[in-house]
Amino acid sequence: MKTTSKSLVLAKLHRLFGLDPVLLISVIALNLAGLLSISSITDVSGNSTLFFKQAAGSAIGILIMLFLSVQDRWLTPRYYKLYYLIVLLSLAAVLFWGSSGGGAKRWISIGGVTFQPSELAKILLILFYSEFIINYAGKYKRPQLFILSTFLILPPLFMILKEPDLSTSIMLFFIFCVILLIAGLDRRVVLGITAAAIPSVLLLLYLTVNGKLTFLGDYQRDRILAWLHPEDYAASTAYQTMNSMTAIGSGQLFGKGLSASGAGTLLGTGFISESQTDFIFAVIGEQFGFIGCFIMIALITVVTVRCYQIAEKSSSLSDTIIASGMAAWIGLQSYLNIGVTTGLLPNTGIPLPFVSYGLTSLICLYAGLGLVQNVYMRSQLHRTSQRLHH
Repeated sequence: MKTTSKSLVLAKLHRLFGLDPVLLISVIALNLAGLLSISSITDVSGNSTLFFKQAAGSAIGILIMLFLSVQDRWLTPRYYKLYYLIVLLSLAAVLFWGSSGGGAKRWISIGGVTFQPSELAKILLILFYSEFIINYAGKYKRPQLFILSTFLILPPLFMILKEPDLSTSIMLFFIFCVILLIAGLDRRVVLGITAAAIPSVLLLLYLTVNGKLTFLGDYQRDRILAWLHPEDYAASTAYQTMNSMTAIGSGQLFGKGLSASGAGTLLGTGFISESQTDFIFAVIGEQFGFIGCFIMIALITVVTVRCYQIAEKSSSLSDTIIASGMAAWIGLQSYLNIGVTTGLLPNTGIPLPFVSYGLTSLICLYAGLGLVQNVYMRSQLHRTSQRLHH
């Protein structure tokens, strides 16, 4: 028995050499860049615990990624219904017993550990749908399956909206739409939804500007108005975004270096608020300039595209959904964050994946990438076995 266990461990360690190097190196480079910027931020704030917590979270996340990458398929198929139940219970717990911050109730503490269930919901719902669609595809016709899938996504979306967290709700809905598209939703339906969405967004903006929307909170309406007319909200809602754009521009081509935490910089003077989370891209722009920003965007694009490439080459629809869901999560959230810090989009309060401070988000993202690496290695083994068979 001991020999068998030892052989199993050695086999799993050997499989670690089969990780996709492009995905692994790109993600760790993003994480290290974030740690460098957070280190500068802690030098200004004097709160060194931020850096050490993020470094510890990075180490834990990498270990979880490596662990999940070599596991067999027992993790997903057997417990997919449990994953959905955990999502509902954790989000409900936030509404009843969650802790508040910044005008929202998004966190819950268990045994001294605080985490954000809405981040956990992203990875667990990707896992849930990767098996739910497979298991029920033979029991329902395609339109019925999509209706049932849509019905199941509504409770998590509603509870996240109640926190309130509109940006995460939008993210989760986008991931869900990608999953449906990958699962076989008719492209004509997608085009129809897109054609309807564009005028709907324009109508939403028009109604917001004219104060005729009642379902948006005051702070959400102000963020949209501040995006459309930043000069009118320069001292209030648009304050962060305008200082963020100034910081990025001040970095010019090569940036000011890690010494950009001095008193003569926007970071050093404290004008970049939420610098360790939502606006960390502004810190990177000031410290590393256009070159640093370009490299950051390139790394994010590489990770996103590589996840889609792994999805395309996977050996099952379930694996394709997992890898595509992670690509949608990382790609959209990254570009939303960068769009906010550069003034291209309204302030959504969403972090930059693998770069911003936030342990729940970081660990969940690494867990998701562990599953993508697992998909990659199994697809490699599948192709190898097919070649040997022929």
